[in-house]
Amino acid sequence: MTAAAVEDDPRDPRGILLVTGGSRGIGAAVCRLAALEGYDLAVGYAGRREAAEAVAAAVRAAGRRAVTLPADVADPAAVAGLFDAAEAALGPLTALVNSAGITGLSRRFLESDPEEMRRVVEVNTTGTLYCCREAARRMARSRGGRGGTIVNLSSAAATLGSPGEFVWYAASKGGVDSLTIGLSKELGPEGIRVNAVSPGLIETEIHASAGDAGRLQRYAAQVPLGRSGTAEEVAEPIVWLLSDAASYVSGAILRVGGGR
Repeated sequence: MTAAAVEDDPRDPRGILLVTGGSRGIGAAVCRLAALEGYDLAVGYAGRREAAEAVAAAVRAAGRRAVTLPADVADPAAVAGLFDAAEAALGPLTALVNSAGITGLSRRFLESDPEEMRRVVEVNTTGTLYCCREAARRMARSRGGRGGTIVNLSSAAATLGSPGEFVWYAASKGGVDSLTIGLSKELGPEGIRVNAVSPGLIETEIHASAGDAGRLQRYAAQVPLGRSGTAEEVAEPIVWLLSDAASYVSGAILRVGGGR
């Protein structure tokens, strides 16, 4: 595992934040906004190094430290290495955003691919489990940690079901919701707040990656606010949940979907 150079900054950060899936979409927007709020960033990514480096450059331009770290969140050994490298570069983590996620190709369930379904669950659900475990083991007061915050990326699909598109993705995000609720109760006494944000129809490349580039236009009319949202509009509540302003919020699953 390699890391980009970390620039020194004499100012104390608001926190040390690791964002998985930080090279694109909502994860990248979280990194950029969190840097403006004073966080130092570990930008986790799977295969898009140049995109991750561009996000890190934006973090440094905001006056904060940044490191880019590749890892497959579905691999528990890689996840442990990711957290070790982030702390070696930046110091003890105080916050985690689990943004890494995939949908697989959009198709009816009758034509679904078992291997693709397995991979979606491994990344979205199992990967979030692995990352939460590593974060909790480091943040837990009973293990000498100072507490912290975790925000998981769920999806409106967890309750809408995504019929005819990717119900396996919806199921994987339903697992994230259950994990968030359970961990918030178990880790609260350890000083760790756990919440989730559940985005709706958001303008990211995930739709094209699913083979359905026209999805945003097709569903926008179903949104009560009459439009799709932006990654930045999802990043705002995520960074708020990380902050002291949300100090009494734990176990929440916040829908950010324009009313849909």
